[in-house]
Amino acid sequence: NFTKFANQSINNKVLMKSLQKLILPVLIVAAFLIIYFFYFAPKDTLGNFSSFDPNNTATKDIKVKVVTERGIQSNMQGTMFYAVDAKGVEVYVQGPPNLENELKASGTVTLRGHLHNDYFHASDVMLD
Repeated sequence: NFTKFANQSINNKVLMKSLQKLILPVLIVAAFLIIYFFYFAPKDTLGNFSSFDPNNTATKDIKVKVVTERGIQSNMQGTMFYAVDAKGVEVYVQGPPNLENELKASGTVTLRGHLHNDYFHASDVMLD
């Protein structure tokens, strides 16, 4: 009886040590996945222009809806149009040239650029 109890106790200790070795890696992987899915994963929802600082020229991405009713103008310097964010804020956008037809066909786009006081400068426009 005693040897059976001793063997069972030893098996439990080995099992506990194995579980202790797994806990930290599992927690690290879980933390990484949470951070990725909440902060870095692409989102299907529209972004907010309020998350941009007009005094900061750092390039960030924002998904917006193109306001085709306000018109889209394109020339050699670039494409100018209006876009609206999730809060309904409408902003004038200056983007790369020759995007007029693509913008008319697309409902939403992802802009990569930075916000100025009176317009958004898009260095890249990715069609959705």
